[in-house]
This record gives sequence, structure tokens and C-alpha cells, in this order.
Amino acid sequence: MPQANNFLHAKYSRSDPGDRARYLSFEPGAPPFSPAWRDALGLLGARMWDAGVRAILLVYGSYLGADLFGSGRLDEVGGLKRGYSRGIPGLESLLAALRPNDYQRSSQDPSCQPPFANDDAGKTKLDNLLQDKGNFSEEYVKGLRDGLSQSHAMPFTVQRHLWSSRHHHPGRMEGALALLHELSLLKTDKDLQADDRILIVAHGHAGQLPALLSNLMAPGDSSVRETVFETLAYFYEQQEAPSAAVQHLQELDRLLAENQLAAWPSLDVVTLGTPIRYGWDTDGPGKLLHVVNHRPIRQDGKRWLAKMELPQVVMEMPMASGGDYVHQLAVAGTDAVPALPWEVELDQALRENLEPYDGFERWLECARRVTRCPNDGQCLLIDYHDATGGEPDEHLYGHACYTRLDTLLFQTGHIVETLYGA
Repeated sequence: MPQANNFLHAKYSRSDPGDRARYLSFEPGAPPFSPAWRDALGLLGARMWDAGVRAILLVYGSYLGADLFGSGRLDEVGGLKRGYSRGIPGLESLLAALRPNDYQRSSQDPSCQPPFANDDAGKTKLDNLLQDKGNFSEEYVKGLRDGLSQSHAMPFTVQRHLWSSRHHHPGRMEGALALLHELSLLKTDKDLQADDRILIVAHGHAGQLPALLSNLMAPGDSSVRETVFETLAYFYEQQEAPSAAVQHLQELDRLLAENQLAAWPSLDVVTLGTPIRYGWDTDGPGKLLHVVNHRPIRQDGKRWLAKMELPQVVMEMPMASGGDYVHQLAVAGTDAVPALPWEVELDQALRENLEPYDGFERWLECARRVTRCPNDGQCLLIDYHDATGGEPDEHLYGHACYTRLDTLLFQTGHIVETLYGA
């Protein structure tokens, strides 16, 4: 696990992660909100409290109206337009499956499309539309908070943070700065100290935000961070309307200059189905764990790898046969295309420091490496048994299982066991 990662991109390694990975099979256990379910969560809460965890922040976005696989970027850099798919059977069908119209219900309500606002009204609308499908619902938050808190007098703080879901480098960088601001408010509001811990649980693309934050918050000097700061400041200051991102960037700059982050609580991070992209600086977060919906269906014994065989993968995806295909395919080279000209320029400027993999053929190379476990942290490869013959909208190609109420207890139990001991 590298220290001083300095914004290096994650590597796509096919090597066996060894002891860093565990293979599990989902077991339903007690029904949600039953007495046995609450009691089991209470025991987990006691263990977390003893480990110093005082707050949990659930970070998430939404697929409504979003380019979940980042197919827009693939089309922009070539794709079928330049004939790169010639001679690769099934690639046209795969690209068609990645395009948003084939996997989502898009609402006409602008508040249910990116950029999402982190407010109660927007969260409630998503709850009504999606319930617990790829969405940390209020019911999920309440069940987790009440269950974990019942074994001791001091209740856990459990909050959810909805990020904009703008799937490109400017959107994720702005999201990382907003997440930092949310953590700062949480620290102050709950009077959290250096020996306390905050557990960040981030679903899908939201897991890129703490990855970026780990590099932004890393102690010591960083020439790349200085370049990133200067780049962001230049583009933010060109805008006529004042942006919250400018204030958040200034807040981070002040925290670093005054060495205030040394007195912050430890930030433990769990990602749920987050595609492998940005590298992690392990001087930043406390503990690091990645959870992936994975079914080892390969025939070569390499159970730690996903299955990426064209054209078969196109037939497997609608049934989520191999697990989470968003995790597997939304890797380097994918992205939504920024809407505004200045964002396009900023995206290109950030890409030079954050992601060296550009171009259609480079994306295909990364995707075919079928890496499940990132280079840094521990990894739980879980078969959630969500393979169905239903529509992709029901399971989001294996990406919706992590936020389901019926997986909450099982998933939380293994997260606590892995991070804080049995």
C-alpha cells in the first residue's frame, strides 16, 4: 500500500491479491427490522464503538439521467466512429449496452438528474423513485443508525451525502472537495477528536471521491497537488457566479497550511462496487476496504478476476451473471462528457495528472484486464446472488445490490469484522 501516492493512477493488475481478498457468499439472515436483525446490528455497533467509530457517512449518487458507464467519453474519443471495433466480435453490442438509454429510467424532473443537490428534497425524490435500489434510502439510514445504537447510551451519527453524479474529472474533484466540507462540518458538530473514527461508506462512483481526497489530504508537500490546486483555482475564478467549490478549495488549502488535519479523526473508507480508477494515498485514510459483487465463473481457476470475454459478456450482462459489470467496465477511459466548454478544458487539464489512460483502445485494454481488487486496501468479493433474467433496470448490471435493505446486516457484519476484528 503506497504512501505519498501523489495522485498516481491505480494499476490494473491481474495478479492474485492473496490474503488481501476474501471470498464470501451472501446469506440473508434475519429479516430487516426484525428483533433479531436489530439485536445483531446492536452487537456490531458495540464493536464499532469500542474501536472508536463515532460517525458513519454514507456517500452515494444516482444513475437517473447519468452516464453510468461513461460511454459518452468512449464515443467522443473514437469508438465505432473510427472503426476501432472491427475484428473484435461483440464490441458493437457491448457499446450499445453501455449507453444510458439501454439501462435507465430518466425523469423529466431536473432535480432527478445530474447535477444532484445534497438536500432533503432531492434525497426524498430519489427515495420515492428508487427505494433501496442503488440508493441509500432514509429507511436504510434509520435502520442502520437505530440498530447500531441500541447497545449503548450514546447513539451513532449516521448521515448520507448525495454527490452530484457528474461522472468526469471536474465533477469528481468538485465532489471530493464538497465531501471534505461535509466531513469538516461533521467533525465540528459532533466535536470529534483525533482518537475518534469516521467510517465513510461510498457506493459506486462515489468511491472515487474519498480516493481523490486521500491524495488531496496527504501530509507533506506534493508538486502534483500544487499543480491541481492551481489548475482548479484558475478555472473556478474565471466563472462569473461564485462557486461553493472555490470556498471548499480554500478550506482544504487552509487545513493543509495550518496542519489542522493532524488533529482530525481517522477516516476509514469502504467502497461498494467502485470502479478502479484513482490511486489511494494510504497516509490519508485510516482503514481501507473494497466490497465487490463478484461471481467467480472463470474456467481457469483465477477466481479473483472478473470475466471479460467478447462476445459472451454481452449475453451475461443483462442477467448480471458475473456480478457487478459497472465495476468492471466503467474504468479508465470512460466518462460522461462535460456539458460546458470550460469544463471540457478543465477535464483535459486534470486528466494529464489524474489519468494517463486515454483513448478507446486503452479503455478496452483496461477493461479486459478484469481486475476486481484495487492495489490498496483489503477486498471482499461477495456473491450477492442477484443474477436474474430481469431487466437491467432492476439490478443495474449487478450494481444495485449494495444498498438493499436485505443485504444491510450481512454486509455490515463483514465490514465490521474485516476492519475492527471479530
